[in-house]
Amino acid sequence: MTDNMNKQEVDMLREELEMLMIERSSLLKVVGAAAVLVSNTEVRSLPLEMAEAADVLAKSVNDLPEETLKDALEMVHAESDPRDL
Repeated sequence: MTDNMNKQEVDMLREELEMLMIERSSLLKVVGAAAVLVSNTEVRSLPLEMAEAADVLAKSVNDLPEETLKDALEMVHAESDPRDL
């Protein structure tokens, strides 16, 4: 009985981990695209509301750990240097 329960728990954890990895991949694509967008946007040319949103986005991207940002840029095949953001 315990072996069967352990196998079920392991299977459930494996499925959850797979879902989290797929979600992480999707989120990295979004972050990578956002990072490229921010690095290539001239904020001064944007309307105020958009500039404020771009500023929040830029700060959020810059707050990410460097390794996460590198992974995100790789997901979108970006060649930008994360320090440029």
